[in-house]
Amino acid sequence: MFDEFYSKANALTQAGELFATAVVVRAEKPTSAKPGDKAIVTADSVMHGWIGGSCAQPTVIKEALKAMADGQPRLIRLTVEPEAEPTRPGLVDLPMTCFSGGTLEIYIEPQRPLPHLLVVGSLPVARALVQLGKAMNYRVTAVDPETHGEGMAQADRLLTNLDEMAALLTPRTFVVVATHGNYDELALKHALQAPVAYVGLVASRKRREAVETYLQMQGVGESELERLVCPAGLDIKATRGDEIALSIMAQIVQQRRSHPEIDMGAFFVQSKPGETAVLEAIDPVCGMSVVIEGAAHTHLHDGTTYYFCCAGCQTKFAANPETYLQKEVSTGTAVSLHDIKIN
Repeated sequence: MFDEFYSKANALTQAGELFATAVVVRAEKPTSAKPGDKAIVTADSVMHGWIGGSCAQPTVIKEALKAMADGQPRLIRLTVEPEAEPTRPGLVDLPMTCFSGGTLEIYIEPQRPLPHLLVVGSLPVARALVQLGKAMNYRVTAVDPETHGEGMAQADRLLTNLDEMAALLTPRTFVVVATHGNYDELALKHALQAPVAYVGLVASRKRREAVETYLQMQGVGESELERLVCPAGLDIKATRGDEIALSIMAQIVQQRRSHPEIDMGAFFVQSKPGETAVLEAIDPVCGMSVVIEGAAHTHLHDGTTYYFCCAGCQTKFAANPETYLQKEVSTGTAVSLHDIKIN
């Protein structure tokens, strides 16, 4: 489990994916989890690892999604009667509606990936951007079909084929094209037709007009062209390549800090409200919340599917459904990150 956890975390980090880690720091029997058990929750609400069974998983997934949204870690305590527990500063008490009882304290920490700077070209400004990006803790990709990355050894990744850049473009990517007119159009077409955070072109306004005319002929829409920033960078009266690079990085920082949702990446930015929801149902036997997607224990009764935390609850319900249907049972609630305010 140790190797699997860290291998998964490393793979997600290298891929630039958003996720959260959950670690059991305290457990009181009877619980199936023990201190040190750990799991990873990805932005699509999937849990990898073990922090306890169905008594804990739905709540941990919800709290992990909240942590990914607000960027804040949290320590939660799951217990049958949270109101009976002594309060502690910084500890969030949540109910664990499960027959087995017990108490779990779980530390949840969001792991937001580094922002991605993708620089196209081999001009001095492009080389300076690679250096600045690394100095500012960006994950940097250099795309240089001409000199094959000469002077760009600091880049995390080097591409020599423009077509390869398309697979790397996400809502967390900031693209700067600085090719001196050699292959601006192809690079910009890739960038403008992808859901990236920023597209800047190092060129004059006159050059921009020519580029836009060509891109329109290539099927790039008006709304996509409106995203193009040219000349790239804030107006700081820059003249040298390193100064222009500084003005561009300042503009990228301005864009990123003005739109905090950028750091949440593709899962949150591309999805429509409700599409990222964790849909839950209430177990009619024990009252526990059950994540509907992938639920192992279900029962169809009078055309309605009911969801259960375990085989025992499913068996009890199947033997006498009417006993449990007399209770008022919620058919499902959706917990969506779009409903969470981001400060």
